[in-house]
Amino acid sequence: MTEHETPKPRRLDARSLRGLAHPLRMQLLDSLRIHGPATASQLAERLGESSGATSYHLRQLADHGFVEDAPEHGKGRERWWRASARPLAYDSADFEDAGPEVRGLTEVFLQEGAARHTRELATWLGTRDKLSPAWSRATDMSDMTLRLTPELALELIEKMHELVDGYRNRVPDADTPEAQQVRVHTHLFPIDPQ
Repeated sequence: MTEHETPKPRRLDARSLRGLAHPLRMQLLDSLRIHGPATASQLAERLGESSGATSYHLRQLADHGFVEDAPEHGKGRERWWRASARPLAYDSADFEDAGPEVRGLTEVFLQEGAARHTRELATWLGTRDKLSPAWSRATDMSDMTLRLTPELALELIEKMHELVDGYRNRVPDADTPEAQQVRVHTHLFPIDPQ
């Protein structure tokens, strides 16, 4: 695998959902993915939690392979964590016959994901006046309504993901002016015609 190639996604199952489907665990994983390696204390401060809570939940995430030690960052007794490199894939078809506990975990996972998107959008809206003119022009919040079959919807999702993944290989050098991490949110769902 090359430096910028995306690893194959880890498909979530009932066991992995038990390790991930908790609001704080999902926030910890997101923070490590976006901001890079950190200690439990640093994450506690960033998320407004106790270091005991972040330590416990980091260990749970590690037990399920979502985070791992980052020893190259630590010194002394300091324990650093990083997100595992694999992206996550959730397919609702995998949980159609699941029992109540697993259905509850999928609900937590989906609701926390939606809450994260809402927080990120609200943060962007509240800070967009601090963006450079170039970045102001390069942002988007749009919605479109289409009439599709489930098969066409899946095709569209796959093509959108393929398009976004194509930009992973076009990573600018670290010293490229104005290069920043960006978030791409996609949502595709049927709307109630009523």
